[in-house]
Amino acid sequence: MPKVFRPSSRESTILSKIESTKEHRRRLVIGRVRDCSEPLAGAIAMKLVEKELVETTNKTALDDQLKNCLEKMNRADEFDIDYQIAPIRNLVPQPHIVSLYVTSFVIEQLIKHKDVVDIFGSDEEIYYTINEQVKKFLPL
Repeated sequence: MPKVFRPSSRESTILSKIESTKEHRRRLVIGRVRDCSEPLAGAIAMKLVEKELVETTNKTALDDQLKNCLEKMNRADEFDIDYQIAPIRNLVPQPHIVSLYVTSFVIEQLIKHKDVVDIFGSDEEIYYTINEQVKKFLPL
């Protein structure tokens, strides 16, 4: 008969603290997006165009779309955020929540915008380009 593993109360407490710390950090980062959404959106848009991952006819429209994405993330509840990032949740180990959300937006919704000609590169390339900018504005 296999042995049944039952964590002790101490192990349960430690695991609970780890999870609550992760959730607290996640909420804190999402809340801080409000303070830097405009410069962050501009930096992301510039890098995506510079690295030729997004081809657009209007960089200002791309900038506005990314700013709207960040503002929407700030107003969204946890379920909406989890739903948006679900398809790419396992894209990289230990992802940054804001980078995942914006990457998902670029891959799934930005491609439909009238000023976006095409999106190039792999999902990982797009994520790392976005994450590079997000880390400058929102370090963990």
